[in-house]
Amino acid sequence: MKRAMIIGAVLAVAGMTGVGVLYGRDYLDGMRFETAMSEIGKTEEANAGQWPQPQETCFFCHGPHGQSFNSWYPALSGQPQAYVVAQLHAFASGQRDNPYMGPLARALSDEQIKSLAVYFAQQRPARNETHQADKALEMRGLALIQARSCQACHGASLLGKDQAPRLAGQGEAYLASQLAAFKSGRRHDPRGAMNGIAATLSDDDIRSVAGYLAGLAPEELASGTQ
Repeated sequence: MKRAMIIGAVLAVAGMTGVGVLYGRDYLDGMRFETAMSEIGKTEEANAGQWPQPQETCFFCHGPHGQSFNSWYPALSGQPQAYVVAQLHAFASGQRDNPYMGPLARALSDEQIKSLAVYFAQQRPARNETHQADKALEMRGLALIQARSCQACHGASLLGKDQAPRLAGQGEAYLASQLAAFKSGRRHDPRGAMNGIAATLSDDDIRSVAGYLAGLAPEELASGTQ
């Protein structure tokens, strides 16, 4: 019953946004969500397990073991445990607004959220996409990151720490969209740090920072080979 209600709510949101070019990504996300719910139901019936099966849900957008290879979807692999917990609670409370992550997060117990966070924190991170290097862009991005001391919160290798996420190797489109959301105020950092930093970035700055971060190889950074 709970699953049917969640699917209905999500499909209603997808229906309101429409299927046109402008809202194509919202519609695609809704279809992915519905497929994920269907597959979870099949798994529950086969295994007599309790719904939800969180890892199966995450797979459809965030990739196997939380390693996304899509520029628009963030990788969860290697994310700090505290960050995953904080973001799932933010989605559940509506502090971080998302029509798909909200219903999913609200269906999770505190214990399930903790288990997911432990699981993803233990996965070896990798770069999201095959990145086309642009040396001039990346040098500008590095200078911007150093000038704003991003490593102070996100770690020396930008692999994340505590409640600050891993940035290294995330998808360029995702990174740019989140910086733009912080800049506009659509996304809020409870500490205010990210909103303040993003407000100082021009659109070209955002592209440069996202390009630099997307080009980093977290698997090499984690092993100290870069």
